[in-house]
Amino acid sequence: MRGLLILSMTVLMLAGCGAKATDKPQVRDAWVRLAAVPGRPAAGYFTLKGGKADDKLLRIDSALVKAIELHEGGMSGGMMTMKPIAAVPLPAGATIEFAPGGNHAMLFDIDKAITPGTAIPLLFSFANGVKVEVEAKTVPAGSDDIGGMKH
Repeated sequence: MRGLLILSMTVLMLAGCGAKATDKPQVRDAWVRLAAVPGRPAAGYFTLKGGKADDKLLRIDSALVKAIELHEGGMSGGMMTMKPIAAVPLPAGATIEFAPGGNHAMLFDIDKAITPGTAIPLLFSFANGVKVEVEAKTVPAGSDDIGGMKH
């Protein structure tokens, strides 16, 4: 009987540990395409993965970037369009991609020390109070090759 109790408690503890990894929103595959013209904004891309409850991405910050705006991108009448997004709804368990030709982050006034191949720390803030920090690799303008993964 004691062995069964210990086994049951171990299973519950392990299940709890595994659940914590997906309870909160996650940010994956973050990268930044630097601007072709110095002083112009760069574009940031990433994948959001929802946690166990609906949430919203409210903002992204970095000590190396003066301002970061979330933008919705798309096509309208054969023209690329772009408009600011106040917040990004993130349903529980959903995956949302910010990718070239679509939604993206605009990074204004990046520290001049950032060059292709260096990383930019990004802090993602969610409505539920969770903050997720990731390192975004940088690539030169015109490139979409981030370590062999084409986007």
